[in-house]
Amino acid sequence: MNEIKTSYSWWSREQRPFTVAEMVVDGIVHVLGLIVAVAAGSVLLAYAILETAPEAVPALAVYVGSLVAVLGVSLAYNMWPVSPIKMWLARFDQAAIFLFIAGTYTPFLAVLGGTTSGIVMTTFVWGASLIGVALKLIVPERFGRLAIALYLAIGWSGILVFQSLAQSLPSSTMMLLLAGGVTYSLGIIFHLWEKLKFQNALWHVFVVGGASLHLWAVIDCMVIHRL
Repeated sequence: MNEIKTSYSWWSREQRPFTVAEMVVDGIVHVLGLIVAVAAGSVLLAYAILETAPEAVPALAVYVGSLVAVLGVSLAYNMWPVSPIKMWLARFDQAAIFLFIAGTYTPFLAVLGGTTSGIVMTTFVWGASLIGVALKLIVPERFGRLAIALYLAIGWSGILVFQSLAQSLPSSTMMLLLAGGVTYSLGIIFHLWEKLKFQNALWHVFVVGGASLHLWAVIDCMVIHRL
């Protein structure tokens, strides 16, 4: 119990616990996000395997797996009552975000193939994300909100290879990618605005929105433009 009280601030809320209504709405947002992820992700993989992008299936499987994992772990963490289990779920929840960022990049960087920019970017994104995962699993209480800056830095690092991506991806895919990035970034306002009612649910609305835009970007790139 002392361990729970001592480290409470980094993994749960001590200023204003969520109301039942906030928990219900947040749960609904998560479940809807999972339904979209599983349904659209299954369609994406089926089309890729059977018709449009068999060579990209490993990258797409990593992406869909990371999407379902991040939403599933987030749902478990946010709905679980305060306990030692919730503290461990917090570690996995925050670590899963790093894997999801890298997983989201994977299909698009796969399009760049063995180019120098593609190899360098893939190494950077996965290397930085795995470091973030290790920090969140091992010393989460010492990482704090610095993780948010790292999430943003890795997430927007694609700007470094923007030109290469723009030449390799359809313009509609690029627009969806940018829209998703902006949606995630705007959502952080609600993530930090802890005194706002339904703050956590609103944050997750932006997460699901950004994830949905990026999912559509993958479908646009790997399915629609290849039919």
